[in-house]
Amino acid sequence: MGVVERRQTMPILSNVLLSAEGGELRLTGTDLEVELVSGIPLDAERHGDVTVPGRKLLDILKALPDDAAIEVALEKDRLVIRSGKSRFTLSTLPAAEFPLIEDINAQTRFELPQGTLKTLLDRTAFSMAQQDVRYYLNGLLLELRGDTLRGVATDGHRLALYDVDAQTGDSRAQFIAPRKGVLELQRLLDDGEGSVTVEIGSNHVRVEIDRLRFTSKLIDGRFPDYERVIPQSGDKEIIADRQLLREALGRTAILSNEKYRGIRVTLAPGLLSLQAHNPEQEEAEEELELEYAGGELEIGFNVTYLMDALGAVHGESVKLALSDSNSSCLIEEPGNPSARYVVMPMRL
Repeated sequence: MGVVERRQTMPILSNVLLSAEGGELRLTGTDLEVELVSGIPLDAERHGDVTVPGRKLLDILKALPDDAAIEVALEKDRLVIRSGKSRFTLSTLPAAEFPLIEDINAQTRFELPQGTLKTLLDRTAFSMAQQDVRYYLNGLLLELRGDTLRGVATDGHRLALYDVDAQTGDSRAQFIAPRKGVLELQRLLDDGEGSVTVEIGSNHVRVEIDRLRFTSKLIDGRFPDYERVIPQSGDKEIIADRQLLREALGRTAILSNEKYRGIRVTLAPGLLSLQAHNPEQEEAEEELELEYAGGELEIGFNVTYLMDALGAVHGESVKLALSDSNSSCLIEEPGNPSARYVVMPMRL
């Protein structure tokens, strides 16, 4: 149901397709951009297909006892659901009208552990843009680099990059998965050991997870040259306790401007200071002792962007590299080159 919209210009898109064939019942939902197909075994062979209102069907099933047996029958143009002394009659629309994403003409196919793909999405998806006019930023770049799968997301103010091991063959390709598809896929994946199959066609990406098949259209656009915005020469390097820094940022954020979320970061040898103030003339200040022996620096950042990046970093410590008050901050995990986060400065 994650992809089925309640309010649709096409009524059939608020329906799910039920298809019974060869001892299996398959359910399909779509919004024309993302399609989900799931299957469950039937205790008897039945054939036929029909579409019914998805949200109502789900609500009925949720309201019945967990162990209740249900009987489903198509009677004329109505779907009748019986369970114990309960009976529900749902309207239907013809299955022939339901828009299915057929063969995606996959040009690339590879497998990787489910938990690995989930980690890649969790560590990057938060940096995707939302309703940006640069439509190619409203999604996640997935880049095949031989034995590495790279995820990159940016909204123009920050960037998240994460690499995972994946035997993609000799493939060298880039494709952009749309925001809605990425968020839905994040919900479907878990940290399990099982593997998932990824197929990429010219216009679609398809992921098979256990009995579930996820298909999403790709964004037709060219992702910006992200490597150009990753700082290479930050001469001011800080090593800090990740949790302590994140907590200090969270306290400072309370009194930052609710709209712009700006805080001032001041660096001095062995010391990092955080300051925030808002239009009500309220102020917050924090000081942290840390490993730093470079020159002094004062720079402004969106505190939410810094906290999101620190939340995506795993490990006890975090490394921040800066050069001057007009340059971006590079955030990394010490000893883990596969994760990189960039936050642009803001003027205060």
